Amino acid sequence: MCPPEHFTVDYVINPWMDVETPVDRELALKQWDDLRRAVEDLGHVVHVLPAMPGLPDMVFAANGAFSVDGVVYGAKFRYPQRAAEADAHRAFYELAPDWRFVSPTQVNEGEGDFAYVPGRGLILAGYGFRTEPAAHAEAQEVLGRQVLSLRLVDPRFYHLDTALAVLDEHRITYYPGAFSESSQRLLASLFPDAVLADEADALAFALNLVSDGKNVLINADSVAYGEKLSAAGFRPVLVELGELKRGGGSIKCCINELRQAV
Repeated sequence: MCPPEHFTVDYVINPWMDVETPVDRELALKQWDDLRRAVEDLGHVVHVLPAMPGLPDMVFAANGAFSVDGVVYGAKFRYPQRAAEADAHRAFYELAPDWRFVSPTQVNEGEGDFAYVPGRGLILAGYGFRTEPAAHAEAQEVLGRQVLSLRLVDPRFYHLDTALAVLDEHRITYYPGAFSESSQRLLASLFPDAVLADEADALAFALNLVSDGKNVLINADSVAYGEKLSAAGFRPVLVELGELKRGGGSIKCCINELRQAV
């Protein structure tokens, strides 16, 4: 995770950003810290990446890389405003002895557009707005896992992690309307037991979540979706993150999951 010490909305690179609405950075820092503590309260370790001036979106740490079993596929951001974030993430992994970092040649935005289903050894990968399809093939070679490409068609859900999430070893949750018809058919065929979200859930950033297989961190606006998770056997943990949503992200965007080799 990376604290929002320099968080602001100075440019527009997704439909949720509005430069006319000022950001309350003190509130953003408080909400981020509440999220960090919620993760730690569930028994997980949080590594904090220092924030860098001039990189207001660095708080959205999920976009900086994607790891599977100790191998890290680095990010290459589409927009120049975020390009330098990739170097900060690479430095974190290169300084740690347990990681093998691979620099990308193709445009991709880390966990923003990659999700791992561990029980199947399957990577779900989004394209259509940020990550290039060629990055899917590159990730497959780097990580040694099958990659399933899914086309995003609604610009409001510009990253895969705004429309789909992995809940446990085998189950996922997603909003069908964010995907092309063929991608919807693939998801329905492969994941018949998925927890389906509706448009209201997705617009509340409910799917921008983090799950440890039992506890599911979701933003406080996602009460109705939390009831769906409860009905499916999961425990929703609500965290207020409204100020950071001004940048077009929520819980998942703030957390890059470290999947070390077992």
